[in-house]
Amino acid sequence: MKFKIGGLTPEEDAKRFKEARKVGGEKFRIAVDANQGYSTADAIKFSHLVADDNLLWFEEPCQWQNDRRAMRDVRFAGGVPVCAGQSEFSAAGCRDLMETGSIDFCNFDSSWSGGPTEWRKVAGMATVYDVRMAHHEEPQVASHLLASIPHGTYLEYFHPDRDPIWHNIIANRPRLNDGYFQLNDRPGLGWELDRDYIAKYRINTRITEKK
Repeated sequence: MKFKIGGLTPEEDAKRFKEARKVGGEKFRIAVDANQGYSTADAIKFSHLVADDNLLWFEEPCQWQNDRRAMRDVRFAGGVPVCAGQSEFSAAGCRDLMETGSIDFCNFDSSWSGGPTEWRKVAGMATVYDVRMAHHEEPQVASHLLASIPHGTYLEYFHPDRDPIWHNIIANRPRLNDGYFQLNDRPGLGWELDRDYIAKYRINTRITEKK
């Protein structure tokens, strides 16, 4: 499970995390995502508050685009695993995250940034830096990419209210079973689109520019 933090104080967010840990149990995997919402100091403070609570990863803990050392400082001083990469738009950007020692996990998004080919370039580099791979959203693509490498980790899978397209437009999507996907062996991504669902929301009116 992953939930958002960064809108409250580190103390308040740590309390929320500890409650989730108490309910889920010690072995339940929990990550948090600040979406760059903390200052470096507050991100380090949060890390210290949850350091003994088995945090899977701390995603985009602070603002870092102009100085990746800020996120590296959170990783080194905070002592918890850090994940980032979704806000990069090239393999070169992810390389910089890895070279600076800023991340433990890279969640580069193939749908934003060069497709599966670019994502696999990043995955190849990650092996050199001992960084594990994730993927930002898009389970219909991410599941295949993560399954294709030995250092792939966790798939983001949303509730139907959060991601109705995934749950409806792909007719033969894999079903989540006890926390795992079983992918098919059809060519490519193996999708079958639900034509009835697409037809339901199709806009047939052609808009033309007035002369």
